[in-house]
Amino acid sequence: MLNLTNYQQTNQIYLGTRTLVYKAVRESDRQPVIVKVLRNPHPNFNELLQWRNQYTITRYLEHSAIVRPLALEYYGHGYALVMPDDGGLSLSEYWQTSDPNLGDFFTIAIQLTEALHYLSKQRIIHKDIKPANILIHPQTKQIKLIDFSISSLLPKEQQQLINPNILEGTLAYISPEQTGRMNRGIDYRTDFYSLGVTFFELLTGKLPFETNDSMELVHSHIAQAVEFPASSEQLEIPAMLKKVVLKLMAKNAEERYQSALGLKHDLERCLEQWKATGEITQFEVGERDVCERFIIPEKLYGREKEVQTLLNSFERVVGGARELMLVAGFSGIGKTAVVNEVHKPIVRQRGYFIKGKFDQFNRNIPFSAFVQAFRDLMGQLLSESDAELTNWKAKILDAMGENGQVIIEVIPELEQIIGKQLPVPELSGSAAQNRFNLLFGKFVQVFTTKEHPLVIFLDDLQWADSASLNLVKLLMDESET
Repeated sequence: MLNLTNYQQTNQIYLGTRTLVYKAVRESDRQPVIVKVLRNPHPNFNELLQWRNQYTITRYLEHSAIVRPLALEYYGHGYALVMPDDGGLSLSEYWQTSDPNLGDFFTIAIQLTEALHYLSKQRIIHKDIKPANILIHPQTKQIKLIDFSISSLLPKEQQQLINPNILEGTLAYISPEQTGRMNRGIDYRTDFYSLGVTFFELLTGKLPFETNDSMELVHSHIAQAVEFPASSEQLEIPAMLKKVVLKLMAKNAEERYQSALGLKHDLERCLEQWKATGEITQFEVGERDVCERFIIPEKLYGREKEVQTLLNSFERVVGGARELMLVAGFSGIGKTAVVNEVHKPIVRQRGYFIKGKFDQFNRNIPFSAFVQAFRDLMGQLLSESDAELTNWKAKILDAMGENGQVIIEVIPELEQIIGKQLPVPELSGSAAQNRFNLLFGKFVQVFTTKEHPLVIFLDDLQWADSASLNLVKLLMDESET
């Protein structure tokens, strides 16, 4: 139940895993409003930040297709976002209950394109375009974009490599670069991809990639070609309209539309022909598509040989080998960019990519890069499902025996997976070092299987301590591990 001063709840309209949405009336002027609150009564810092973020970004936006909030109120230990209630329904709900037709589709699509053009002019990336975040008025067909909680005011940003289950956005709609596995940044064109997925769903009644496996879904966005079904349950889709949608959903941002106005021109051309003749003749898509910004393509040039060497090495590792590759070059020459190209096949093989960096001024801390890398891996594992986590716990305990505490002392996050472990006898000197090396080798082996190959990227190896170099040697020696 909504217990917010000056607002009287009429009914609850949405119950999600993270949010609750209510219809209410503002008592001061009897205005109907929508109130959105966090379901968690004790939200964390990031959740509070997202709530303030969507209010801050949208409060000054002036466009008919964007919901402008009325207020951000304190609510318990969090916030309540108050928005005007114009009688709109979510597009997903409306499309399922109405009688879909191409005329309505074009009306909605052109409005969404205008909204994205306005956002790009304001240097805003929405990052979560989907039917559930689009409201439509049943009578006027006016659409409005909502939920700017993960939107960005930066013209460009980098997505860190994290577990697919905790990626920002909705996995079924996010662009390849938004997965963090494309070795490229995120800009306004990520919204074009999500818009393409939305169009595909409206036209066919299905998502382009339907799977409950998050890693498989990520791989599909990155590498699998989009195909329209032979026959659609929703609408008879003209071939030119399919071409427009497929251009929106190109894997590389450079191959998508570069401006919302170019997309709008093609949609309006399709609409005009469809209204006039009931058909859409062939034309060149993107004919009026001109990029409004100077954007240098994020593509590696002249590194095909080096990238292929890394990819060939990874394929051998998938087959059961273990390999050490050294990437050398001057500072800033692009070594990290070359290494990051291996992300795509790792996703295909359901592998893990972890990285650590040796520090010139912390050479007295042994195994610093290894610890950094495996703490990152523990973070990835902790975001897996409970069933997966239980499986990993059993494997790790089986490998460690009663000596798990040795690894927990250097990777504290491991305790959250395998629980508290018994203290181990204290050893000194080389005996302690040998025990650690033996156990760490067994620990690494848990994650190095054909089903889940592991890539460890150790940056700035020139600053590595002698213990770390010795550990690398031991990990590469099959007889030791």
